[in-house]
Amino acid sequence: MENFGYIRVAAASPVVRVADVKSNVAEICRMIGEAVEREISILAFPELSVTGYTCGDLFANSRLIEAAQEGIETIRAYTEGLRIAVVVGAPIRKGNKLYNCAVVISDGKVAGYFPKIYLPDYNEFYESRWFTSGADFLDAGEKTPIFTIGGVPFSVEICEDLWAPVPPSSFHALEGAEIIINISGSNETCGKQKERRRIVISQSARTFSGYVYASSGYGESTQDVVFAGSSMICENGRMLAENKRFSTGSTMIVSDIDIESLRALRQKQSSFAIVSPDGNRGTAYSRNFDIIDLGAAPATDFGARLLRDIDPHPFLVKGREDEVDSLCREILDIQTLGLATRLDHIKAKKAVLGISGGLDSTLALLVTVLAFDKLGLPRSGILGITMPGLGTTARTKDNAVDLMARLGVTSREISIAEAVERHFRDIGHDGVTKDITYENAQARERTQILMDVANAEGGLVVGTGDLSELALGWCTYNGDHMSMYGVNASVPKTLVRQLCTWAADKMFPEAGDTLKDIVATPISPELKKEQSGRITQLTEDVIGPYELNDFFLYHFLRFGASPARLRFLAGKAFDGVYDDATIHKWLRNFLRRFFAQQFKRSCLPDGPKVGPVSLSPRGDWRMPSDVKGDSFFEKI
Repeated sequence: MENFGYIRVAAASPVVRVADVKSNVAEICRMIGEAVEREISILAFPELSVTGYTCGDLFANSRLIEAAQEGIETIRAYTEGLRIAVVVGAPIRKGNKLYNCAVVISDGKVAGYFPKIYLPDYNEFYESRWFTSGADFLDAGEKTPIFTIGGVPFSVEICEDLWAPVPPSSFHALEGAEIIINISGSNETCGKQKERRRIVISQSARTFSGYVYASSGYGESTQDVVFAGSSMICENGRMLAENKRFSTGSTMIVSDIDIESLRALRQKQSSFAIVSPDGNRGTAYSRNFDIIDLGAAPATDFGARLLRDIDPHPFLVKGREDEVDSLCREILDIQTLGLATRLDHIKAKKAVLGISGGLDSTLALLVTVLAFDKLGLPRSGILGITMPGLGTTARTKDNAVDLMARLGVTSREISIAEAVERHFRDIGHDGVTKDITYENAQARERTQILMDVANAEGGLVVGTGDLSELALGWCTYNGDHMSMYGVNASVPKTLVRQLCTWAADKMFPEAGDTLKDIVATPISPELKKEQSGRITQLTEDVIGPYELNDFFLYHFLRFGASPARLRFLAGKAFDGVYDDATIHKWLRNFLRRFFAQQFKRSCLPDGPKVGPVSLSPRGDWRMPSDVKGDSFFEKI
């Protein structure tokens, strides 16, 4: 059964009875059985869950410690024959010292212990009254265990360890742990949950890991504090699942961790390969690691059901309205400052753009207007040129002219029809056959006009092409492929549409109606004569839906996803939108075009990076133009 790079994990918060080990172990075993039915590979229970966290001075009583050991034995026996890793909390005596430990149990074996390093002794906490720090345990020569199940390494830390200046999990991640389990006994105070969420999310992002946080809940003593079962599952800074706090019953949250993506990010992040001059990472208690293999993971049918959302539009800005406003503005600020800096560097007082009435040239014009405003230059120095050709429709032309008028830039119309027809005669083309020459000649004629006008005006040609077009090679080499500075070079088509929509309401209300009509206009190169003035040459009929192409592009570039994984992910993200045959068709087309069109990306003009990926040969993407991509079509 294919796992598609995922592993299923869970955080449980069982109802406990303080110091009633048999009752607690019975509930733990019941929840292990439930987890097995749900095909979970790693199941975490809270800190000291075998006894209850709030036993107080009873931890000094030998009967409670013996009962805890008996409870561990019961759990061990229960897991015989089960392919699941269970992490429970229990007091463990070693010599004449007691440690607050995480105990890892799998398939009838106690695989290892991990003691709590940082014992809180402030406010309501007084753990050193009963326990010894695990630093002492490790300094005595014990190794820090990192466990693997199904080839996925995971490690454990306990509650306060995460709140330390340098959490143990930071070193565990450097040693290869891809999932961090935190078994916690964190109580509730007003506002504490916000800080707890922040620190869990942050640590998962800092370590490029999946972070499973299981916290004590109902049944713990409320003599002085309340425990609400604040369990969380995070992945690389993203909250995947979160428990509803203050429940009066046992709860379990489950999610699927994307191990393949985490590995891709770590591979790119050079800090994961850095070691100190003596060949070690971290402090004394982090240097001796012992890898303990727990065997195969359970067979989990991720194809039937994936317990997480796959965002169909990963490039789009999301969140509350104020968050969306902030991020959209930031993207435009990056583009704007990039262009403004280039204009200032070459002392250009004018900019030249081809304005088609389409999305890309619209966004480029908005950025140019913002750059001129930032530099204190008059907008009249922006020369927008409409260049109607053999397929231009009235809708796009009128929108282009109207937009320029509303923004107060200089507008000029230069028809390319006569020049292109003359060019056809010169090269022996009949001017009737709608082949690639028929289309590309128009794009190159437009670029020649822009370049020559810029020379005559002492200006800079602002490129309009976007990231999606560069990925697919949907641009004419030495035509719209070329400019003097490409402001949209790292902005994918789906984001271009969002930015134009957002700008219509938030930044350029004077041109709002026109901008919204441009967004609503079908995407077309308009290089063939249209019937009755309507746009019938639709780009997405040829290259596929942009939302699919952008999805493929994001996961291919950012996470190095294989074609088979791209197909699987797209099937989950676009379930009910595109069937598998459609996804397969356009995925093959995406890969074919991506590998064949690298030569266009190898000589891109300069342009600013605004998001997580770009295709600049000087930045994110370096690939030979003559690479052979045949193997990528073997398993889709």
